[in-house]
Amino acid sequence: MNRREVLQRTAMVLGYAITGPALTGLLQGCKAAPDLNYTPAFFTKEQALLVAELAEVLIPKTSTPGAKDAGVPAFIDGMLHEVYPQADKDRVIKGLTAFDEEAKKTYGDAFALCKPEEQKALVKKHHEEALSKGAGDASFGWWRAGSGGEKPFILEMKELTLIGFFTSQPGATEVLQYNQAPGPFKGCVPLTEVGKAWAT
Repeated sequence: MNRREVLQRTAMVLGYAITGPALTGLLQGCKAAPDLNYTPAFFTKEQALLVAELAEVLIPKTSTPGAKDAGVPAFIDGMLHEVYPQADKDRVIKGLTAFDEEAKKTYGDAFALCKPEEQKALVKKHHEEALSKGAGDASFGWWRAGSGGEKPFILEMKELTLIGFFTSQPGATEVLQYNQAPGPFKGCVPLTEVGKAWAT
């Protein structure tokens, strides 16, 4: 029996007299979680859903593919799993947890289940805070080794999202200007097209 069936049967038993808080609690479980189109190697499913939604806020689908379409969430998961040292992995998980806790505290839901406008508002808030911290630093690298600070979580996610997107096939070929290298082989080209012969 799923939650919708529980809600329907409870309503029938109680003569449709379900209080507001009880109804809210039952409906909360009926929310459809976003789809996850890969199996995480590093993140838990809940963390992977958060990363996927966050990446999509940073690069949403428009007339070109968004972060999810480009496989960015799987890229971030793979980078953390295969490349990042343990200290950096721990720092990212700490940031993810704090970010999700703030979403729950502010909007009453995990970030992945928040409304799109709520997700955007939280990302914007964190992004603006991170940028204001580095406003006086010309190198914009106040978090780097020896600087005494850590890279803000939102900038870490933004960096990984941008790298993942612009190194993906959709990002490289549909958003950036793409010049295939090496180019196509043309075995016989008329001299009029080339303009002059190539040196050998």
